[in-house]
Amino acid sequence: MGIKERREREREEVRTKILDAARELFATEGYEAVTMRKIAERIEYSPTAIYLHFKDKESVLREICEADFLSLARNFGAIAEIADPVERLRATGLAYAEFAVTHPNHYRLMFMTPHPHPDEEEMEIRKGNPEEDAYAFLRDTVAEAIAAGRLRPELDDAELVAQTMWAGMHGVVSLQIAKSEDDWVEWREISGRTRLMNEVLIRGLVRGEGE
Repeated sequence: MGIKERREREREEVRTKILDAARELFATEGYEAVTMRKIAERIEYSPTAIYLHFKDKESVLREICEADFLSLARNFGAIAEIADPVERLRATGLAYAEFAVTHPNHYRLMFMTPHPHPDEEEMEIRKGNPEEDAYAFLRDTVAEAIAAGRLRPELDDAELVAQTMWAGMHGVVSLQIAKSEDDWVEWREISGRTRLMNEVLIRGLVRGEGE
């Protein structure tokens, strides 16, 4: 490995440290409470060193959001091959929950921590592209199920159904992330809770025989 390649690798390693530290701080302390100095202190770097990689806190947040939302969307890649839209919807719910439980800090910042939304024009993720936009993937799957006559006849609004499905799965995983250490409740295994919620939602949406 040449000097140029080694320096580039070291630069990427530092950027990754910065992003990981910032993600954790944003999720645990809140976006407004975190400063570039705090991020630097977390990884034992000087603030000046941080500014060599990111111009401000907003640019750090934007890169984290791009990486994490793109990662979630790409988790749905294999699911896109499922021909039946209802089965694809079922698999999407489970994949969403698995992402949340596997990456709790990512999820907490993405969906449980108030922060300014990055400017769409500055982000590389294309809104509405199901390969990059996880919500678009969910909404398009719902729309396909509606078009195929697979959902209950009164459920003809893909946005409404997609947002309701999302809310149900979010409730399960956000409780897991925020409250799983609370021994006031005799928590059942998260896999069982996510599967049950997913199935309740799917069965509530799908058209019954004779409808």
